[in-house]
Amino acid sequence: MKKDIRTLDKFRPVEYAICSVMTLAILLFCVCIGSVNIPLRDTAIAIWNTIFNLPIPEGIAQPIIVAMRLPRVICVALVGASLSLCGASMQGLLRNPLADGSTLGVSAGASLGAVIAIAFGITLPGLPFAGTMVMAILFAFLSLIIILSLAYKLDYSLSTNTIILIGIVFSMFVASIISVIMTFSQDRIRTITFWTMGSLAGSNFQNALLLLIALIVFGGILLAHGRELNAFAIGEDNARHVGVNVKKVKLTTMITMSVLIGVCVSIGGTIGFVGLIIPHITRMVTGPNHKRLMPASMFMGAIFLMLADLIARVIARPLEIPIGVVTSFIGAIVFIYIFYMTRKFRK
Repeated sequence: MKKDIRTLDKFRPVEYAICSVMTLAILLFCVCIGSVNIPLRDTAIAIWNTIFNLPIPEGIAQPIIVAMRLPRVICVALVGASLSLCGASMQGLLRNPLADGSTLGVSAGASLGAVIAIAFGITLPGLPFAGTMVMAILFAFLSLIIILSLAYKLDYSLSTNTIILIGIVFSMFVASIISVIMTFSQDRIRTITFWTMGSLAGSNFQNALLLLIALIVFGGILLAHGRELNAFAIGEDNARHVGVNVKKVKLTTMITMSVLIGVCVSIGGTIGFVGLIIPHITRMVTGPNHKRLMPASMFMGAIFLMLADLIARVIARPLEIPIGVVTSFIGAIVFIYIFYMTRKFRK
């Protein structure tokens, strides 16, 4: 009996396999559907033959499948997985169901860095998109330093409420700066506006590779702290009593999330609500144990964002709606429903 109970502490290999198959199935479906629908058989042949460098049969639109849709859908899945993982980690760390990457202010800081790079045309030689990425990650780090410094000045213990309050105020401050930059960047205002609403159009395999590396490295660090996040659920004092280095775990988790969010924002723009509602929904299925919640949130986040991106691409085709608009619309409704049901259950 004890052995059966222990197996619930981790995400089992069978569950990984089932979730992986579901994610791949949704990925293929999203590659097939778009402004022009492509049969599943043609999609599978194009991807398979491209991987193994085989000739593509005549009549199959390989450029649309391999060069445009496949890298975009892969990037969408990786961004969804990353943001959901960060949201689950943040909610566990701060013991607050309203917490996600944007609560800490890191998303806002990363957005500011990317907007500055777009508005002033900051690039790196030979790497046209690297300027936006470097600026987003840099400002995510700077935002984290500013927020933690202010929180430390106000509260030496770096309490959860202090960090959340400063993060919200900082996000509002950054939003005003972005508005000022947009006012004086009329020639680039359309690009900045579309980017701030979130979009992964034009993503390539280089972007996908960078997202994958970031998720493996920094996502792996977050997953490794699942046990410590479980200890935080019963309070910071109790976590200290069971041997958790509270300050070290807080700083490590926050820095790791800032880098991962910075990479996501630099490639996909500002995409809200993913890190907020997906952990909520996943927690209803897996329970509060972070050893199960965090990996499950990654799969759920990837599936959710792929479907949201599909809606953004087809609902008004051939026009495309920014993915951030879709996630905010769906996320707001789902969050209100969850909040209502939670209050109703408590009564």
